[in-house]
Amino acid sequence: MTEKAPPSTDRRAEHGSLARELVAQMGDFTWHRVGEMVIDNFERNLPKLTSGQSLAKLRDVSVGQGDGAIILAAGPSIHRQKPLEKILAAGFKGALIATESSMAYCLRNDVVPDLVVTTDPHSDRIVRWFGDPDLTSEKLAQDDYFRRQDMDEKFADEIKTNELLLDKVNTHGKDIKIALATTSSQAVVDRVLDSGMQIFWWSPLVDDPDLPNSRSRDMFKRCRMPAMNAGGNVGAAAWMMADAVLGKKHVALTGIDFGYYGDTPYRNTQYYHEALDLVGEDRLDEVYIHIYNPYLETWFYTDPAYAWYREIFLEMVQDADCETYNCTEGGILFGDGIHFVSLDSFLTDHA
Repeated sequence: MTEKAPPSTDRRAEHGSLARELVAQMGDFTWHRVGEMVIDNFERNLPKLTSGQSLAKLRDVSVGQGDGAIILAAGPSIHRQKPLEKILAAGFKGALIATESSMAYCLRNDVVPDLVVTTDPHSDRIVRWFGDPDLTSEKLAQDDYFRRQDMDEKFADEIKTNELLLDKVNTHGKDIKIALATTSSQAVVDRVLDSGMQIFWWSPLVDDPDLPNSRSRDMFKRCRMPAMNAGGNVGAAAWMMADAVLGKKHVALTGIDFGYYGDTPYRNTQYYHEALDLVGEDRLDEVYIHIYNPYLETWFYTDPAYAWYREIFLEMVQDADCETYNCTEGGILFGDGIHFVSLDSFLTDHA
């Protein structure tokens, strides 16, 4: 298609001056924020690696039919576009690969993904996607992360949703294959083990393994589990699984927005509190980058972390063996190597 440029008079393109400076430093910022957590989790998980198999074994397992796969992530487009309805209606037989954050969406619709992927090392948030056995009202009062964001609207009633997820994951756990990071939190690993999921261990690259004193190389030597570039986020990790591990040739993305709809208040974004602490309420426009999507002729916006993820993904896709189709129908992930098409169009060709 012929891409349309944004209106030349639109001032949104001028926002994000500070954010653009921060993107270049996000690798260092991220390691500073989670590095110690990553190493602690890895050390704690080493004795548990005998519970499960290497990710390499997944290559010997049938994961969906044919050479197609659809990634289901949990970006804000999921509850606006409702991709599962279209996927089920089309009778798609390829691999359905869900991020842990979209597993709840799948299970609520009575769909057991062919593979679930998790990578985030956070000590107590990520387990919420599996159902947290230790969740209390007191915990919720201290953290508005889930109910504040424009993600899964069901998390507005957090206690009820948690009880539902506990039941769903306990019921279907034995049928779920999970690519479980060696750096996952103790809460996530214990929950996965308790639910009986079929574990395939892997390690996310945390630095360049060719560097002297590389942490990634040291982790691989100690655990001997495959090390993979996860792109800094679970959606990119799921895409990498489809391409590099399962060998799928046509991979569609849903829910990978890497940004927010233009009508989303800043307060409902993932890193709002961090942005507020950094610059204050009056300067928030400096921390958010507004990007015009020429395929949808619509403005979206993003923060430094998601802008960084976008840059990494656009680099990764250049080396992929698969064709990548962004069927999110929203967000900011477009560029060389990505076919930006509707999910209906992908399903027509690859169902």
